[in-house]
Amino acid sequence: MGLELTTTRLEDAAKWAKQSKLERVTNWGRKFSLFTYPFVTACCGMEFMSVAGPKYDIARFGAEFPRFSPRQSDLLMIVGTITEKQGPALKRIFDQMAEPKWVIAFGVCASTGGFYQNYHAMPGADQVIPVDVYIPGCPPRPEQVLDALIMLMDRIQAGLGHSQLRLKREQLIAGASQDEG
Repeated sequence: MGLELTTTRLEDAAKWAKQSKLERVTNWGRKFSLFTYPFVTACCGMEFMSVAGPKYDIARFGAEFPRFSPRQSDLLMIVGTITEKQGPALKRIFDQMAEPKWVIAFGVCASTGGFYQNYHAMPGADQVIPVDVYIPGCPPRPEQVLDALIMLMDRIQAGLGHSQLRLKREQLIAGASQDEG
């Protein structure tokens, strides 16, 4: 067990060392300044509102101010059922968000379509946009939301968000095409 623990820590240290200092500082800043865009469509909205209250206080994680313009936000919180008609609007909102951007699917309806197994409900928001973190539950408890936020913050710090990985891949492709040309 000691060897596994040591190996894991060495691997984490190697990953950390590969990142440049500028990238580490930038990701640290992004981690603690998430501007959320709440896409609330159903009953999970009540639990979502309680996270901002004094008991759970999402402000201590730097994600307290909801932005109601996708151009000013970098974290999309999909809260509730997504219907097939809402899919294109959700995609348009995601496309208008600032880069890098992250997505949390809040509740079983946003994650898998929930108990609506019929023609109008989309079987998960990931049918339209990439999702970084899923929160299970109907509705999920505020503690689960905070756990998901901490998990997303760890991914942002490590540079493992969907948009961060996509941007790195695009940079590698651009660098490879310049080397060939």
